[in-house]
Amino acid sequence: MSERSSIGLLGFGEVGQVLADDLAQREGVTVRAYDTQFGTDGGPERALRARQHVGAAASAAELASGCDLIISAVTAAEDLAASRSLAGSLAAGTYVLDLNSVAPQTRHACAGIVAAAGGRYVEAAVMAPIAPQRIRSPILLGGPHAEAFLETAGRLGFEGARAFSVDIGAASATKMCRSVIVKGVEALVTESLLAARRYGVEQAVLESLGDLMRERDWQAFAHYVIERSVQHGVRRAEEMREVAATVEAAGIEPLMSRASAARQAWAAQFPAALAKPSLVAMLDAIQAELRGEPPC
Repeated sequence: MSERSSIGLLGFGEVGQVLADDLAQREGVTVRAYDTQFGTDGGPERALRARQHVGAAASAAELASGCDLIISAVTAAEDLAASRSLAGSLAAGTYVLDLNSVAPQTRHACAGIVAAAGGRYVEAAVMAPIAPQRIRSPILLGGPHAEAFLETAGRLGFEGARAFSVDIGAASATKMCRSVIVKGVEALVTESLLAARRYGVEQAVLESLGDLMRERDWQAFAHYVIERSVQHGVRRAEEMREVAATVEAAGIEPLMSRASAARQAWAAQFPAALAKPSLVAMLDAIQAELRGEPPC
């Protein structure tokens, strides 16, 4: 890639918008975005934000045309379709950085699509929530082009990126196995405290967890993880289905991963709870909806 870079962001959700803002501040970098939601109900707001902050393409094919780098930041369930949508328009040698949380076998399929189209596929496993460190978040890069891409990644501001493996799927497997714990804890905390609140013992449960892990503020942590599940449960459930596929491919029945996927999808039914300022208020809002009461 030259010192001047044209970057296409495929997907303009939470991750895409963070990267758009950060990349647009780099000298010599132009950014455009495309999201399948641009043309749906509620999508115009997302499209307007893209036009205001970067540029909005009319299709994935238009986005790919003329770009030095495509960053795929869609949801897990859309990853294969996203790769296919680029295939007919990639210029030879274009990097495709796949940030999506998917199983190693999905990575292999995407890599094959991009390679057949003449592109250079790089898998990327984001190993922390994107918000705190933004473009500087820790990212594991994988595949035969990962090392060559690293210089470009550093120039664009991906300071936390490192080449992890020349093999496609190793970085993804690391992220997927981590998610068994991270998303699993979110599901466990949600289920535990909703039940505890129903019995009026949530504070006692939180205090007992403090004895288990003293360094953690469990009140704040519980509020954070339940809020994340409610806000991003659909996306997290998709990821956990990919996690389950990863675990199953390793010869382990993914009992916990499947259950976590179900609880994450369930949590997304209660968006009204996001407006509540405290853990107890959030739990009460979800309980009220479970009883069929209108959100207040």
